Amino acid sequence: MITSEKVKNAAKKFGADLVGIASMDRFEGAPKQMDPRYINPDAKALIVIGLRIPRGALRGIEEGTYFLSYSSQAYGSINMIYNPFILYHLTRYIEDHGYEATPIPNDYYDWPAIEYHSGKLKENWSKPVSPEKPAPDVFIHFRIAAFCAGLGEIGYSKIFLTPEFGPRQRFACILTDAPLKPDPLVEPGTICDRCMMCVKECSAGAISTKETIKIKVAGKQLEWGKLDIEACSKGFQGMKPYTRYNPFIGEPSPAILYSRAIEGGRGCIRACMIHLEKQGKTRNRFKEPFRKRKTWQME
Repeated sequence: MITSEKVKNAAKKFGADLVGIASMDRFEGAPKQMDPRYINPDAKALIVIGLRIPRGALRGIEEGTYFLSYSSQAYGSINMIYNPFILYHLTRYIEDHGYEATPIPNDYYDWPAIEYHSGKLKENWSKPVSPEKPAPDVFIHFRIAAFCAGLGEIGYSKIFLTPEFGPRQRFACILTDAPLKPDPLVEPGTICDRCMMCVKECSAGAISTKETIKIKVAGKQLEWGKLDIEACSKGFQGMKPYTRYNPFIGEPSPAILYSRAIEGGRGCIRACMIHLEKQGKTRNRFKEPFRKRKTWQME
């Protein structure tokens, strides 16, 4: 007999650092285009797996000398290699027990019918196969899914925070008709204490101090600072203001040809991580503090 505990043990055996399970009723009220129940109307559970972002992958960015590790090992490799590998083996494990499993990788930049950042439907992209269904492809908000699976909460910066790693993880999901027991939710405000270090240290000034986004999920009120996507993209790519957009990739062109991630999540990831570690709020402990030297900043 398959159980939540067995599924979690299998996921960790295959390499997952985090595993949580959400019941499908927690997605009641989700926008039609972002509701996982349209992917499998018979699903009884959504499994969310998480892989840690290595703390050391941020070291070179902190020192301003090595940017490749975060972009490749802590971003591309997790989303495109490690998570799909775990999804494949966990899907096989569930199906070997007689239940269907739909792997949902964190690979949504090109395929969904809605814009990844704005949440608006793309024009002339796709259309529903019937009037009662959303257009393909449905987009699952991974951070909301992780909240519904009891893995943590969305912090003020909109970055997801877990008790294990703070802001250092990426997620992927599996929908299944297996009758799995859901995990309890983490109460919003348990991890994020609104220290606002994310706002203060964001070089691009991308996180609003005044405007917030509020949504209700699974009976809980979630809130985060309104994010200026264009400013965030400039910080990510080291882009100077007013540089024109690259027509081929639909976002600002990199001003500095490092391995991207120039600002390296200075506020939303690094400052948040440093604060949570100082507060003793993360279970993944280190013998030395992360920030040891005076930090550099973008012009």
